Amino acid sequence: MSGNVLQPLNAGLRLVPPILLYMGGVAWGGWLFWLAATGGLGVEPIEALEHRYGEIALQLIVLGLAVTPLRQRLGLNLMPFRRAIGVLAFGFVTAHFLVWAVLDVQSVSAIWADIVKRPYVTLGMAGLLLLIPLAATSNNWAVRKLGGLRWRQLHKLVYPAAILGAVHYIWLAKGFQIEPLVYLFLILGLIALRVAPRRVRVRGVNWDMNCPEG
Repeated sequence: MSGNVLQPLNAGLRLVPPILLYMGGVAWGGWLFWLAATGGLGVEPIEALEHRYGEIALQLIVLGLAVTPLRQRLGLNLMPFRRAIGVLAFGFVTAHFLVWAVLDVQSVSAIWADIVKRPYVTLGMAGLLLLIPLAATSNNWAVRKLGGLRWRQLHKLVYPAAILGAVHYIWLAKGFQIEPLVYLFLILGLIALRVAPRRVRVRGVNWDMNCPEG
């Protein structure tokens, strides 16, 4: 994409406050809940709501993983929104879990039995647990307390969490479906872009450098 196009686009994005993403995400989740409560999500509203929340969470995780490659390779700067994207992803993962646990299963013993006996539930729970420390440290105080390097290392937990989420979706899908596989391939590709060494030219010499961002 041409830099002449991206410069005004990036300038416009800098004018958008991240709070709008939080507001939009909360409104989106609330609207879906309202649709489920009023029959707008079909004959199985709880199952539909659970799946919609999970899909949105996975989409946000993919978008969050794409922020750094988009900036490095295309010059599109979504960095001011990365924290909001991550927090919203965690929010939708949590909503996905709560719909399943509270509205669907409705029993602590049954929840535990599903986690232990159903592998796709086990993977989903493992992914959720990995995201908890990331959500808890998605603030400026945590960055200062941990230090930039330790904070970035911690937030690399998003890689296994994203893979677990995609495999959870594949396992949950009934029959062979392309969409869950697309999420997995996107996640694996984006992780590869983020962790692969980049060639940086300094005064005529090529150096291999790993991306310093988590």
